[in-house]
Amino acid sequence: MSLITFSDKLSKFLMVAAAAWAFGLSFLVLGNIVGRGVFDTPIYGTAEMVAASIVIIVFLQVGYAIRSRSMLKADFLVTHLPEGVQRTLLAFGYLLGAAFFVMIITGGWEESILSYVENEFEGEGALRVPSWPARWTVLLGSALAVINYCVMAYIDIFKPEMLDSEADPDAAQH
Repeated sequence: MSLITFSDKLSKFLMVAAAAWAFGLSFLVLGNIVGRGVFDTPIYGTAEMVAASIVIIVFLQVGYAIRSRSMLKADFLVTHLPEGVQRTLLAFGYLLGAAFFVMIITGGWEESILSYVENEFEGEGALRVPSWPARWTVLLGSALAVINYCVMAYIDIFKPEMLDSEADPDAAQH
């Protein structure tokens, strides 16, 4: 299995997992609202769980967003340049994106290890949520982002015939 295929399959899987997580989280929020409004009994810890979950959901989906070319980009000037120059500038932008996520990894590595080792928690009161899952999801999502940005740069420079392939190769057929 090639790195491109692996990153596509992993990105899709994590995107689906994040969507399922967000779907389940919506029921938690709904239960908290109904419990608070109807029974005057909220679900304690909802705010802490939602805060941690938002970070996790975003970083689970970042790999798919990159690979499916859904990340925000301002290409209004680049579109007026020759195709080879466009691809080169896009590849440079992808490498800058990879560098950004490498900085996230290097900046968060020690804190992630410490949060697990020291059993760090977020929130006070009724529910304390461990902070290490969110921290490690940021690292793993960032690592996949680096891989996908490098894959995109490689495709733009060396395999331009694959430019229309995304994380979902069946999308072109539907």
